[in-house]
Amino acid sequence: MDEVVVSRRADGATELRVNGVFVMDDVETSSERVLAEHVLEAGAREVLVGGLGLGYTARALLDGGATRVVVAELHPEVVRAVAAGAGAGPLDDPRLQIVVDDVAAVVEALPASGLDAICLDVDNGPDFLVHPGNHALYGADSIARCAGALRPGGVLAVWSMADSAPLRQALAEHLEDVTGTAVPVLLQGRDETYWILSGRRRSG
Repeated sequence: MDEVVVSRRADGATELRVNGVFVMDDVETSSERVLAEHVLEAGAREVLVGGLGLGYTARALLDGGATRVVVAELHPEVVRAVAAGAGAGPLDDPRLQIVVDDVAAVVEALPASGLDAICLDVDNGPDFLVHPGNHALYGADSIARCAGALRPGGVLAVWSMADSAPLRQALAEHLEDVTGTAVPVLLQGRDETYWILSGRRRSG
């Protein structure tokens, strides 16, 4: 069973850790918001988000005009913390549905061509896994399932702690217009760069 801790640091920030691994805090949330903006700018209105985190991607999607946001979150402790006001929460909005389940299972159950976008932010990226079992989530078979759940022109966007050539290759096998967007961040006094890697389902 995973150890999930949402706590207040000495500097006043709220921090999320899973199995002792830092996931995020509520001080530097720009990359989570960029993830949402990336798909909104492509016209997405019905979106699946893999990973609630502290709720900032979901909040940005709702604030940006999404009409339906489904969030798949593995840990009920995270859902309870955000509902109680941690991070961007509480996320009281009729357009939002939170499903406590593995995002891979949620994607598997999706109807074909039903979504405008899928945003995956369930680890620190494919090369910095919080859950070792998520390795397959970034592979070609999983990307193919995600692509199949998108409408033509729909976008799959993946948050990552670093650029990833294998993920770009997996995206390119099933999607077009594969891009990587670098997001400079200041993380607890350190300059870092996070990435949004994405591709679009072919229209033809």
